[in-house]
Amino acid sequence: MRELVYYVAVSLDGYIAAPDDTFDAFPQQGDHIDMILAEYTDTIPTMGLQMMGLEPPLTRFDTVVMGWNTYDVGRPHPSDGPYGHLRQYVFSRDHLGAGVEPAVTVTDRDPVETVRELKQDSGSAIWLAGGGVLASALVDEIDRLILKVNPILLGSGKKIFAERDYAVSRADLVATMPFASGVVVNEYTMVR
Repeated sequence: MRELVYYVAVSLDGYIAAPDDTFDAFPQQGDHIDMILAEYTDTIPTMGLQMMGLEPPLTRFDTVVMGWNTYDVGRPHPSDGPYGHLRQYVFSRDHLGAGVEPAVTVTDRDPVETVRELKQDSGSAIWLAGGGVLASALVDEIDRLILKVNPILLGSGKKIFAERDYAVSRADLVATMPFASGVVVNEYTMVR
């Protein structure tokens, strides 16, 4: 069975985006970028891959799921969507038929049910790209968290997980990679 992996950049105070859903406050340069290009090539938007002459191996991820606000940040997208090299699913109740690219599936289906079906397919892992509301809805389906913790405080914005009913979920730290840029990549597996 495939894993659902929440791979996301986060500030020290737990935000994945500014209040306007942008994330340009996160460092775009530094020694952590080389690791992302080498190890997480599958998560680079298709346009960026083309500009850098990179080919995604699709060994880490072959599917991406995201909420509408995460998808909407980079619009307009190329004709094959932001991640044309991946199967792309966007969850939204309000934007069905909103003129998205044909390669992008916008659905108002239950995210848990959809992800459970995707996990049954063959292939590499499923990347949960954000945002916090979708991550909260899928919290019990997340198998692995990979957090790029950035050395910044945002003060407000979009939280890594939206508010939800109180319930303790435990994760085990399985790897950590500190970089001179101040970014620390922590990898956790969820304890069930």
